[in-house]
Amino acid sequence: MTGVIPCQGLRAMVDAGQIAATPDILPDQVQPASLDLRLGPVAYRVRASFLTGQGRNVDDRLAEFEMHRFDLGPGAVLEKGCVYVVPLLEQLALPEHVEGVANAKSSTGRLDLLTRVITDGGVEFDRVVPGYQGRLYAEICPRSFSVLVRAGMRLNQIRLRAGHGVLDDAALHALHADSPLVDGTPLIDDGLGFSVDLRPRHGTLAGYRAKPHTGVIDLDRVGHYAPRDYWEEVHADAGHIILDPGAFYILVSREAVHIPPGCAAEMAPYVAMVGEFRVHYAGFFDPGFGHAAAGGAGSRGVLEMRCHEAPFVLEHGQIVGRLVYERMREVPDQLYGAGIASNYQGQGLKLSKHFKA
Repeated sequence: MTGVIPCQGLRAMVDAGQIAATPDILPDQVQPASLDLRLGPVAYRVRASFLTGQGRNVDDRLAEFEMHRFDLGPGAVLEKGCVYVVPLLEQLALPEHVEGVANAKSSTGRLDLLTRVITDGGVEFDRVVPGYQGRLYAEICPRSFSVLVRAGMRLNQIRLRAGHGVLDDAALHALHADSPLVDGTPLIDDGLGFSVDLRPRHGTLAGYRAKPHTGVIDLDRVGHYAPRDYWEEVHADAGHIILDPGAFYILVSREAVHIPPGCAAEMAPYVAMVGEFRVHYAGFFDPGFGHAAAGGAGSRGVLEMRCHEAPFVLEHGQIVGRLVYERMREVPDQLYGAGIASNYQGQGLKLSKHFKA
């Protein structure tokens, strides 16, 4: 069967030894359509980000680029602007027809913590080739805040799929007619279009911009930090804002999104020609996100956005990304937000879980 492997399929792969780890994989690592990945006990500070390359392995490249290594067991600070590689606890022995795609977890992306998976022989970030046998590694580059991390923390996640079950535009229109994907008329063009909300229903607060000089964030502390110590409020009095080059923003989509139980989705950039910015650092949307069957009534997507070379005027309703929907190989036996710890079900504009509400 074609499609994204659901949680019950991931558990079966763990039982079969196709996904393995020391210590053993924990039950709550298994999400409706993905597996959380855990940091191992050692981190390497490297001179630069790298891809392994065909016929080469990560250990050889680490020997080439390593500056120093350190123990994550008691906790260590990853400094803003530096690049680190951490071997993950999980490793794969995939069947020939199964491949993987990785992404940062929601809380990781909202901290502007660039986290990508690399593999032996890999020529792309966050891609695991069909039939891959071997270890996984996280490349981590804090962009806005220095962070305190420990072994066992979960900064990214992986989806496994058998074949390609991406829904084309005709299939998306049919799905929307059967189970609405957004409230109102969808913009479907090579995926479901996502626009930015710069006309809040109440007040003028439209988002947040990361402050340039802040303290360290301990990733184990939830609901601990005062937003004002790390973020500047961004107000949109006239339905637009000007993005500053190099600055990192948290904004929110205008659309309230529904992910039906039989689908998963991933946010992708729209097109480079629409503006001098990048949106999407953490892009997985699980089955049940915003869906009534999982206790949702539509959930808006949080947009992690960085402006590039020139200041750019971002307008209310401007399309900034798209959701690419994929079929699940079967409906997960556990949906996002239904009886599991889902921090962002029913969300609006929201910082990461580390900040006080």
